[in-house]
Amino acid sequence: MSSAPPVDRTQRWIVIAVALVLIGALGFAAGRFTMFGTQGAAATPGTSSPEAGFSRDMQAHHAQAVEMAMIIYRKTEDEELRALSYDIATSQAAQRGEMFDWLVRWGLPQAGGPMMQWMDASAGHEHGQASAEPMTDDEARAAMGMATPAELAALQAADGTEADCRFLTLMIRHHEGAIPMADALLELGSDPRALDVAQAMKTGQTAEIDAMTSMQQRLGCSG
Repeated sequence: MSSAPPVDRTQRWIVIAVALVLIGALGFAAGRFTMFGTQGAAATPGTSSPEAGFSRDMQAHHAQAVEMAMIIYRKTEDEELRALSYDIATSQAAQRGEMFDWLVRWGLPQAGGPMMQWMDASAGHEHGQASAEPMTDDEARAAMGMATPAELAALQAADGTEADCRFLTLMIRHHEGAIPMADALLELGSDPRALDVAQAMKTGQTAEIDAMTSMQQRLGCSG
């Protein structure tokens, strides 16, 4: 008897990539529908508003999370980590789509102003002070817990448990950088939908940090 041919890994990746595009589009559409109920309740955020700054910076932040999650999804043999990386990639792709749509609906550009400057009025954030010079984009990315090009290249090159541990270290730091951003919007923002999303991000990423810390211990990751 002949058996069915194995599924080609490239074909699987194409299917996953298409799924992520569709999820992003659904997030975009969801943003449109959810915003209908809130636009009349508050003034439309301006280009220097906390909502606009959060949307721009968090889109860049989420883009890297999706990239890292898909790198490890393709190579890990750990089923728990594979499931988590898939959840991170799909949820953050959908949120990126929604935040992109917020800026479209508010009539604002997708880019504008130094990264993280919108957080200066927050009493609780830890990424600088209002009186300081604006951060460079590289400094802001570091403060947001984002991986450097060298760290991404090392993750791409690693295999096995080394790759799993590198990913967990990078993604925990990445999530830890997102939580102060969500806190700042919760303190400074007023748009109901944006506040709901910020709270959901904070809750979800805090839980994922706990899950990834547990995985590090199970895998025997060091550092």
